[in-house]
Amino acid sequence: MTTTNEAEIRGLIDGWVKALHARDVDALVLNYAPDVVSFDVVNPLQRKSVDAVRKRAEEWISSWQGPINSEIRELSITADDDVAFSHHLSRFNGTKKGGGEIDMWIRATLCFGKVDGKWIVTHEHVSVPFDPQSGQASLDLKP
Repeated sequence: MTTTNEAEIRGLIDGWVKALHARDVDALVLNYAPDVVSFDVVNPLQRKSVDAVRKRAEEWISSWQGPINSEIRELSITADDDVAFSHHLSRFNGTKKGGGEIDMWIRATLCFGKVDGKWIVTHEHVSVPFDPQSGQASLDLKP
């Protein structure tokens, strides 16, 4: 069963990459719990609810011009019958509205619960490392 659970979660994550490229917000938030807690790389300190996650996704996607390219590396999934978590590195690249190319990596940890036989995200934590001397995000790091 664990292998099946891991495959289902991998499928969700692969689906998010496709949804992001297609700029499909509905597909991005489809598998989030209504009361999900999200720690994102931008303010505020936390978001509570799928509606807040949807709003952030809409704002972020609308800030890009054209396709948003994404890839996942070093995906690790640990799953039991009703609880799972994953962590991975994600690369995003493309052109922002108003010009400017973006090519950056982030770190993501996701917590899942199984409800009515379906995996949903109950918590997500996305981050970038920072340089403690400058206080600036380290957006140029690569795996």
